[in-house]
Amino acid sequence: GLSYKKIESYMKDVKLVLITHGHFDHLKISTVRRMAMENPLLRFGCGAWLVKKLVDAGVSKTQIDILKPGMLYNYGICSVIPVTLFHDVPCFGFKIHFKNGKVFYATDTGTLSGIAARNYDLYLLEANYVDEEIQQRMDEKRARGEYCYEQRSLKYHLSKAQCDDFIAKNAGPMSEFAYLHCHVDRERHEDDPETKPLTEWEQDVAGESDW
Repeated sequence: GLSYKKIESYMKDVKLVLITHGHFDHLKISTVRRMAMENPLLRFGCGAWLVKKLVDAGVSKTQIDILKPGMLYNYGICSVIPVTLFHDVPCFGFKIHFKNGKVFYATDTGTLSGIAARNYDLYLLEANYVDEEIQQRMDEKRARGEYCYEQRSLKYHLSKAQCDDFIAKNAGPMSEFAYLHCHVDRERHEDDPETKPLTEWEQDVAGESDW
């Protein structure tokens, strides 16, 4: 979901783009279009449900690899195993194996139950909210009669406790981890495109609570 400007300095080194799902904060069409245009050798790995979006964005079908969960794909620079996540749209996590280490990446999922990634070197996991904090926010918003988008987070996103539980069950003694998409609750303003209030439709499809 990043703008091209934010990743432009890294693009000379990018060989592979893995896309989890189609929500706008994870798939910015203008960025994808620019990446494909400037590097026709770039590979895009994704589930079949994203092919049309990528083609409509200007990505050649010859650049798109349709990935299936549980299969291993060797890209030379790394091997990739997609993992099915449990979101409100089709979504992948990824096990990524480099020559010098293994990475497990999972975001936008209501659970990691049934998924194992033992002794990986790095875990990049969504820790979207802390249970006590999100409940307090919801109680305060209900008292003010405000929309509680946090209810959606509870169903479709990992809490820090869920994230920590997965790490405890899977990490080895040398494993490292980083939390992704931690909630930032900030006031939204009409005149600021970054904090402009969500429309009802955006609230339904955004899939994020890190506003």
